[in-house]
Amino acid sequence: MLIDFPKIHCPFVRKEFDVNKEDYKLFGNKYMLRGSKVYLVIPEINEGYEWVFDSSNTFAVEKLDGSNVKLKTENGRLTELQNRKNIIDPLQIIKGKTFILNGVFESIGKGYVEKDGVQAGELIGKKVQGNPYKLDSHLWYPFSKAIKHLRYRSFHEHDRTFDNWSSWFENYLVSRFASKRGDNDIMAEGVIFYNLQRKAEGKIYMAKLRRDMYKWYYSDKIEVYGY
Repeated sequence: MLIDFPKIHCPFVRKEFDVNKEDYKLFGNKYMLRGSKVYLVIPEINEGYEWVFDSSNTFAVEKLDGSNVKLKTENGRLTELQNRKNIIDPLQIIKGKTFILNGVFESIGKGYVEKDGVQAGELIGKKVQGNPYKLDSHLWYPFSKAIKHLRYRSFHEHDRTFDNWSSWFENYLVSRFASKRGDNDIMAEGVIFYNLQRKAEGKIYMAKLRRDMYKWYYSDKIEVYGY
């Protein structure tokens, strides 16, 4: 088994808040809630993640709304395939998750897969997360490519504050992946913050922030208590 994806934490402190139980019954499935609570960010920096806010080497990349898939190739052969901790047999085409293979081979055709090595990425498409990008099939998008092509270039032009990011995420966080395909009306799920200097130093170098971590994401349908 390949090493599982590391858990990526939020740069803000998150707390659980109760929601209206009737609202939960009506809209809990829509918002993919596991119970009558929401886990939201508050304007307090998570200890150890100050670098997200004060380091000039930190940048923001679109977090694709899909499923994590890791693969290994040796001399041009696909030898291992894994969806989080679930090992996928590339030869299991009967009752197998063929849409994952479809996405990987689509990526191979685009030159995204290296001849040798372990790569991690996000599988997106028709059968994944409701297909927010309106794809006709599936695509595996490596994280290394996302760092180069899905970076938000204006990130350094604004103050890194709770309120600024709340406004950015609510009103302006258009999907870079979708916009490159000519669709500027699809919002990104969120961002991954990277700091490659910290990576080189063996420190925590990734953090994540999603739109559904903010109260306003639910406020049009679900009442949140105590926020």
